[in-house]
Formats: sequence, structure tokens, C-alpha cells
Amino acid sequence: MISYENLWSTMKKCGITKYQLIYHWGISSNTLRRMGHGEPISSNTLNDLCLILNCKVEDILQFTATEEEITAINERKEEIINFQRKKRIAATRKTGGSGCGL
Repeated sequence: MISYENLWSTMKKCGITKYQLIYHWGISSNTLRRMGHGEPISSNTLNDLCLILNCKVEDILQFTATEEEITAINERKEEIINFQRKKRIAATRKTGGSGCGL
């Protein structure tokens, strides 16, 4: 999960307000709303914010995987492994077990 909590403290350190981002720098109010709700933003916006605030990406966002995300990704990894295993078995059967088609 992406959190933008770091952005608000970085803005405070830099003395930049939401008003300034919107009216002086052209960051849309909807983008700031999205960030306030933990919703995705574009990499272009992230780049602009880094330039405006003279900071690194880590000063704007933080990634922490939730239990649900970890479970979902582990299930997907297992599906991929099983698919690859079945594909290898099918290829071995087609080639008579040599694995190289000879």
C-alpha cells in the first residue's frame, strides 16, 4: 500500500502549502485529494512534486505491503510456478523425455 504521509511533512518542512501547489505550481486539487485518500497518482506528478519540493521520492511516499497484498502476491507466484511446472512436463512428454527435442 502506498502512503503519502511523508508528503505532508515534507511540505511543512519546505514551507509549501496545498494552496501554493495548486495555484502557483499547477498541481491539481484532485491530485492532492487523491493523495489524501491514498489513491494512485501518475509518475509525472511524482516527478513534479520532487522537483518542486527539491526532495526524493521517499520524502513523498512510502510503500508498505498489507497482509492482503502479501497473500495475493504469494498466491499469484504459486500459480505461476504451477503453470511453468505443467508447461515443462508437457514439453518433456512431447520430446520423449529428453527435454531438448532430439
